[in-house]
Amino acid sequence: MKRQHFSTKPFARVGISISIAALTFLGVPNKVIASEKNGRDVPHLVWPAPPDEPRIAYLKSISGPSDIGSFPSRWQKVAGFFTGQTAPRDGLIKPFGIATDDAGNLYITDTANRAVYFCEVARKKWNRWDHIGKIQFASPVAIVRRDKFFYTADSELGKVIVFDEKGREQFVIGSPLQRPVGLDINGDTLFVADSEQHTVHAFDLQGRPQFKFGKRGTDPGEFNFPTHISADKHGHLLVTDSLNSRVQVFDAQGKFISEIGSAGDAPGHFGRPKGVAADCFGHIYVVDAVFDNIQVFDLSGRLLMSWGQGGVKPGQFGVPAGIAIGADNRIYVADPYNHRVQIFQYIGAP
Repeated sequence: MKRQHFSTKPFARVGISISIAALTFLGVPNKVIASEKNGRDVPHLVWPAPPDEPRIAYLKSISGPSDIGSFPSRWQKVAGFFTGQTAPRDGLIKPFGIATDDAGNLYITDTANRAVYFCEVARKKWNRWDHIGKIQFASPVAIVRRDKFFYTADSELGKVIVFDEKGREQFVIGSPLQRPVGLDINGDTLFVADSEQHTVHAFDLQGRPQFKFGKRGTDPGEFNFPTHISADKHGHLLVTDSLNSRVQVFDAQGKFISEIGSAGDAPGHFGRPKGVAADCFGHIYVVDAVFDNIQVFDLSGRLLMSWGQGGVKPGQFGVPAGIAIGADNRIYVADPYNHRVQIFQYIGAP
């Protein structure tokens, strides 16, 4: 891949598209990806706005099974006709944690529904679990998957519940966790951000403790209620240090590398950072629940661009939470107070 160069000219204010002269992202063809139709016409939205060259395109939103083409079967409709009962609408209420895989499937936690969803997009299947065995979800906030196993953090239960595609419990990670809130699998290690302990725990994929790092504080490597964790393609761990208003970067052994952002309302600063994820080019996307936007940085912490504002329209957010980015650089953002997951595309060269 050719080395890319970034301009360091001043940026526009948060919430306003930043001039492409100030933000040379990656070389991108002069094109706009048309938004997908979600049962209705949707606007073709891109950021930055013309005449700047677009970098991010809005595709669609998902609020329930019909948005991936999942509908009640003929037998369910017939049974409903004779019994007078219809299948309950299984829409999202407060999606919070989100993950994706190479096939474009979605994994969503919904704290209001107290449920976990597995959306098999290609097969148009909408799977839901509100309990695993005798364990009833109370506040599922994060989810990841490796092979056939789902790992779900429930902050109220203080546990990570691991189950298979048929909803069968495999094992549960309890102690030493207190309030697990963020999950990521990096290599063969499961990392769990614990907001109550201000710590990141590392386990093997069978749930055995390996090591931990972090304590409460404001110095590099310390946390003040971490909430989300992700990894880039190089194995760097990205941890949202929420009440310190920053994202910290670590290596796979938990050694501090750098930090991104700080408290403030200017570009490159945060009100309440939440979800964090990296695309395949190493750009780091950080969701801000106060400013209702997403800011994009490089690994050194330099701001590249931002988009979003408060509202209900496509590309606007209501206290956004989790974010996930697929191998195709498709971006999924949990938009809890709008009861949906919004999907965007980074418009990049192959």
